[in-house]
Amino acid sequence: MKLAILSRSASSYSTSRLVEAARARGHTVEVLDILKMSIDIEAGRPRLHYRGAELGTFDVVLPRIGASVSYFGAAVLRQFEQMGVPCANSSTGLANSRDKLRSLQLLSSHQIGIPATSFVLDPRDVPSAIARVGGAPVIVKLVEGTQGVGVILADTQNTAEAMVETLHSAKQDVLIQAFVAESRGRDLRAIVVGSRVVAAMRRVAAGDEFRSNVHRGGKTEAVVLDDAYRNTAIRAAQVMGLRIAGVDMLEGEHGPQVVEVNSSPGLEGIEAASRLDIAGLMIDCVASLQGLPEVDIRQRLTARAGYEVVEVQIPAEAAVIGGTIADAGLAEQDIEVLALDRGQGGPTPNPGADSVLRAGDRLLCLGPLESLRELVTELDRRRSLPPIPHLVVALE
Repeated sequence: MKLAILSRSASSYSTSRLVEAARARGHTVEVLDILKMSIDIEAGRPRLHYRGAELGTFDVVLPRIGASVSYFGAAVLRQFEQMGVPCANSSTGLANSRDKLRSLQLLSSHQIGIPATSFVLDPRDVPSAIARVGGAPVIVKLVEGTQGVGVILADTQNTAEAMVETLHSAKQDVLIQAFVAESRGRDLRAIVVGSRVVAAMRRVAAGDEFRSNVHRGGKTEAVVLDDAYRNTAIRAAQVMGLRIAGVDMLEGEHGPQVVEVNSSPGLEGIEAASRLDIAGLMIDCVASLQGLPEVDIRQRLTARAGYEVVEVQIPAEAAVIGGTIADAGLAEQDIEVLALDRGQGGPTPNPGADSVLRAGDRLLCLGPLESLRELVTELDRRRSLPPIPHLVVALE
């Protein structure tokens, strides 16, 4: 396998470990500084240049793209994808995870636990937003930021309002987030590779610091996650569209609360804590992608005029509950069920026509727009409970 690692620092611990692991497995590897690349866009002939020369061919790309170059990094990954080169983490996954607001919206729409969060722009809405997330103390967090930068604990209402006002005056977008007191100064990081958690550690803040990031002096210890935390980490990475991720969770009173999904998790802390070859596991995952280029599923599926992809949730008391997909008559409306999701364990692709429908099931459907609209209307008409959201655009 000829592997390209996109990294601004070939000498960093994480990048050098990935290079070492790749070469130990007999792969050819090059580290490419993403800022030395240029993108050439031409109909039917996508190309990349590196240091002024057309880039050679690679079998797989492993991005280690920093937050400061997220926009350009996502564009480079899209170009690789259009060139048919598989990427360990997709351009969409990178963009999703780097936008804290978008990532929380995606996690929330898939019923993954997160701290209550509010996003406001009007200063007059700040007091009520603080109240809606549970009141002070609250976390004030920049929408863009990594390694604990731009994450502030506001102990009082007045302090929180002043912080938000100051950041807004500096043209910074901020989130107001509930403070999970029972997890103060500590969190869990799970490393997801492929579809499993390969290692996890608890990070404990130094002294009175409430942020547990290793870069801020936090201490680490290896932990074994229970099913709830392990499944949450895997689901969070999948929802973001990431094959390799570091999922940060708080140990809340009511279970795991995801606070961030990192598309380029550092290796030094987790390898020291777990004493496992995490870099090697990542390289093995990357190697398995060889020959499997990324596909923009939504674009492919909706290329036929008048067709859409939507996710439909089966409401309680819907007439179709207890029957099968075949009984629902979707095939007669030219609607194909691409996946069935019950929350735990992830979605089941291409469920059989004999799959029995339950309340709360989420069906990813492809079909003519009018047929999908009629399906949603019928489900809405036949339920007896108060309305719940039942239609969202899937495959963000």
